[in-house]
Amino acid sequence: MPVPLASRVSPIWHARGLIASLGMHSVLSIGIATLDYVYKLDALPTRPEKYRASDVAVTTGGCAGNAAVAIARLGGKALLIARLGDDRVGDDIVRSLVGEGVDCRGVVRIDGLRSPVSAILVDAAGERTVISYSDPRYPSAVERLPSALPPGTAAVLGDTRWQEGAARVFALARAAGIPAVFDVDRAPDHPGVLEAATHIACSAQALRERTGSEDPREGLRRLAADLPHHWLAVTTGAGGVFFMADGQIAHEPAFPVEAVDTLGAGDVWHGALALALAEGMAPRRAVRFANATAAIKCTRFGGGRGAPSREEVERLLNVQAGSGF
Repeated sequence: MPVPLASRVSPIWHARGLIASLGMHSVLSIGIATLDYVYKLDALPTRPEKYRASDVAVTTGGCAGNAAVAIARLGGKALLIARLGDDRVGDDIVRSLVGEGVDCRGVVRIDGLRSPVSAILVDAAGERTVISYSDPRYPSAVERLPSALPPGTAAVLGDTRWQEGAARVFALARAAGIPAVFDVDRAPDHPGVLEAATHIACSAQALRERTGSEDPREGLRRLAADLPHHWLAVTTGAGGVFFMADGQIAHEPAFPVEAVDTLGAGDVWHGALALALAEGMAPRRAVRFANATAAIKCTRFGGGRGAPSREEVERLLNVQAGSGF
């Protein structure tokens, strides 16, 4: 359903009744939500000619959008804050996310701008090429953000697509004493946003861009020297996750699966990690939980819509534990 006009033109968090009604949500995700057109091909194009897809999915995407869907499917209470235009694409994004159980009353609709959209090509090995568009005229819109977190919020998650907003919400999380998880899929450029987070999980590319090291272990060491009081991790796809534990680098392997589509796996991983921390899981267990969630997603075509249920994740964790993995 389209977002009510009032939320398009006024600071949505200032209404006392709305804040109260959002109080049951456990994880607040802030960042980008998109509409994705995902095409399945035998191989990625190498020449400028026509190609025929064997499958197609039209679904919501974006780091924060996919994470919110994952949180909801895993049994969490997901609240999304994102910037969208006042167009039909934005209406479709909100409608789809609401259908997934994501509370979108925190979505900011901005008159005259276009909502983010992407075209993604996925090959037979599950690798993808992403072509995305986000209106460059988006304002920071931090004045539309809450001055306090909704009661009951147990963790927040932010991405690099709305760094000003993420920094603001991270500060609120720190003041509340709850995890502020930063999904760093590319090196951030907003001053202080890394410092504002409590938990930072980088992609291998982002860590390389930030530290200059090709080795994820060495990259983590360099990042830890700059951010000694943060929990730090780097995701490496099939190579698993490296993270700092008691001043040392620990490793949790990826679950072995046959990948069909890796699109959205990192977003889903971060959503699962944030929910696990919100539930009070220890960091290593939270990483393993997130690894299992992302692994199942990779076995399904369609980007973030492949996020699994809690029952599916627990089943995989139990099977692997029984096999000694």
